[in-house]
Amino acid sequence: MTISLLGIDIAKNTFQLHGADNSGKAVHKKRMARRELAAHVANLSPCTIVMEACGGANYWARVFQRSGHSVKLISPQFVKPFVKTNKNDANDAQAIVEAASRPSMNFVPIKQVEQQDIQSIHRIRTRIVKNRTALINEIRGLCLEYGVVLIPGAARVKSSLCVAIADGDNELTPSSRESFQSLYEELVDVEARVKYLNTKIRQLCRQNESCQRILKIPGIGELTATAIVAAVPDPGEFRNGRHMSAWLGLVPRQSSSGDKQVLLGISKRGDRYLRTLLIHGARSVLSHYKDLDNDYNRWVGRKKAALSHNKAAVALANKNTRIIWSMLSSGEEFNYGVQTAAA
Repeated sequence: MTISLLGIDIAKNTFQLHGADNSGKAVHKKRMARRELAAHVANLSPCTIVMEACGGANYWARVFQRSGHSVKLISPQFVKPFVKTNKNDANDAQAIVEAASRPSMNFVPIKQVEQQDIQSIHRIRTRIVKNRTALINEIRGLCLEYGVVLIPGAARVKSSLCVAIADGDNELTPSSRESFQSLYEELVDVEARVKYLNTKIRQLCRQNESCQRILKIPGIGELTATAIVAAVPDPGEFRNGRHMSAWLGLVPRQSSSGDKQVLLGISKRGDRYLRTLLIHGARSVLSHYKDLDNDYNRWVGRKKAALSHNKAAVALANKNTRIIWSMLSSGEEFNYGVQTAAA
């Protein structure tokens, strides 16, 4: 029995394996518990293992790589069309093998532990910032019920809430003042946690050589630089800069047929968080644009003059993504002329 391609449908406790030989014939089907999987795969001859990119996939990819196997991750949306009959673990594992055997299939980069550390910090920060926004909205909404209007913004809400609590002439009752004092303390705590995570991201950015080079691109800050390094372990996974832009959903969708070519809005595929950071950074560049005599700024000036602000921001985010790919692939420094022309 020679397994060429092994598809594994992973879960928390139960795993389904489907192995195929070079001709695509099924030669290995097995269902096993989590505690058995690593040892079983380690005893197999080196082969290509494919899994869906889902929770735990990066961990198992690293485990199988240490056993001498080649590992690939595939997006679940590309596996679904190959499930022939009813959905179950066995059919899912078979579909993974069939999808992975297609020569034109795209795969998801495998993240190392260091990259997952950075991405975890970003995910935690995103949740806390979202909770901070909800808390501020709650405070402002409750204050309105007592005729107290707070100025928008985290810092302004904190300062104006303190003034409102101390003001004895408004309609706040002793009970409501106690409640708002508790909310104020909660907001201070959330702000401190966001500040701590920002400091941690700043430190990680300073320690990473790739992040330091990416920071030289206009519109790329510490958040975006570290998020890029965490999400793109190997730029060689992409054929070119446009492939990376398409992976992030920064290229137009198509609805074309025959000689009729129709381009729609951006596809918005891929990592929404990373795409948002790139577009917000591009908006910042457009808002503080200076007409300097270099290729990059001339390109930005043309887009700003020809397109709406939002379209120009997306176009610049696309361009920056291509430049990032070029810099990560070649190891070169950012140049206001060379990368822009090559991207």
